[in-house]
Amino acid sequence: MPLAIGDNEILVGLGQGPVTQRLDRANRHGVVAGATGTGKTVTLQVMAQAFSEAGVPVFAADVKGDLSGLAMPGSPNEKMLARAAAMDLALAPVAPPVIFWDLFGQKGHPIRATISEMGPLLLSRLLELNDVQEGVLTITFHVADQEGLLLLDLKDLRAALKYVADHADEIGTQYGNVSAATVGAIQRKLLTLQAQGAEAFFGEPALDLSDVMRTDAAGRGYVSLLAADQLIQSPRLYATFLMWLLSELFEVLPEVGDPEKPRVVFFFDEAHLLFNDAPKALLEKIEQVVRLIRSKGVGVYFVTQNPADIPDTVLGQLGARVQHALRAYTPADQKGLKAAAQSFRTNPDFDTAEAIQALGVGEALVSTLDEKGAPRVVQKTLIRPPASRLGPITPQERAALQGQSPVRGVYDEPKDRASAYEILQGRAVQGQREAETRTREQEAAGGAGNRSRASNRQTMAEAFAVTLVRTVASQAGRELMRGLLGGLTRRRR
Repeated sequence: MPLAIGDNEILVGLGQGPVTQRLDRANRHGVVAGATGTGKTVTLQVMAQAFSEAGVPVFAADVKGDLSGLAMPGSPNEKMLARAAAMDLALAPVAPPVIFWDLFGQKGHPIRATISEMGPLLLSRLLELNDVQEGVLTITFHVADQEGLLLLDLKDLRAALKYVADHADEIGTQYGNVSAATVGAIQRKLLTLQAQGAEAFFGEPALDLSDVMRTDAAGRGYVSLLAADQLIQSPRLYATFLMWLLSELFEVLPEVGDPEKPRVVFFFDEAHLLFNDAPKALLEKIEQVVRLIRSKGVGVYFVTQNPADIPDTVLGQLGARVQHALRAYTPADQKGLKAAAQSFRTNPDFDTAEAIQALGVGEALVSTLDEKGAPRVVQKTLIRPPASRLGPITPQERAALQGQSPVRGVYDEPKDRASAYEILQGRAVQGQREAETRTREQEAAGGAGNRSRASNRQTMAEAFAVTLVRTVASQAGRELMRGLLGGLTRRRR
């Protein structure tokens, strides 16, 4: 039995008969849940490869690193061969085409987004800003747009925040109060974000979404694997990136309704990180995107330990459900078990809650949508063994696959074109030059005035000297005349 059955179904496993997922209902999303060690990663691997075989591109987060085995043909052991034989399945080792990605550029091609693409809402979530700080960040984005300042990377955003702080009085009268203390608080959070390695994520070349929606020459969908073992250490960055990716697809892709098969399918591991401590505005955004993006031909599958990790408003949008074993040791566990059991369409042959607790590794309760979009009756299912490798690939194998990547050289080197930082720096340099020019002109004008005053003083001194000479000469002449006249008078006498 092949990975894809006919033209419109993929094989998930075997219950009372083949358990399948219809491709024309795969954009109705889904959830893969279960406790650690129950087989969620293998289920994800099986479904991702089956979608690829059917010509559907896949994007999956590889949190533990072992999903990378998808890129290499499998080497089935006796247990896997026995299960395949029990399912009347010919297990031919084969691997789908894979592209490796990594936000940090270490285990795959770098993924980048610009600050402008991220937007103030998601960025505020990433920075854990309060309402006032989010308001100032929104003002900064608006001012940057009005001033023609491109916000591409973190240094652009820091420069724009400084510009807003420097012009706070003028900006405040138009858009609201902007305090230096609030701007300073945002700058400090940006510094913390930078220290966590997020600086590599913001910039250019930004990810072209068509590169995660590729098919190969044989028509198979590429599986884009995001190395998330390091990224998961920054859970807010991980969650914000996933939400950004969905938001970008929602904005870019045209409406198609329910296509014969999805344009792309996403598997988001550790999905609870999307919702933990998320503000109401962001939860509403996630709900909106999940609800509406299916009409763009995009399927989203959340992978988590317990369906209770996902808000009811989102969980209600998920059509396909694969539930691996859950353990109910605490009241919270029992509540999650009850919620998981009630989410299925009841099968009269067994008690759903009891069945969930009794499942073995590689077994699951599965319910998918039928041709009318209604949930099928839940079935106890043996998940089919994967045709690709179980476990991680070696660094040497990863490097070899990277060298054959269809996007090799496209994203590997960052670019830094003129944007807000360079523009504002240029303005500052130009302003400094103009100030220096004005100073020189003033000094030149002041020197001419000094010389003029000195010339005037010299002329007055010279005039005084001439007058003095004349006065002295006049007095001396009068005395000389008096002396001559006096001498003549004495002679007459």
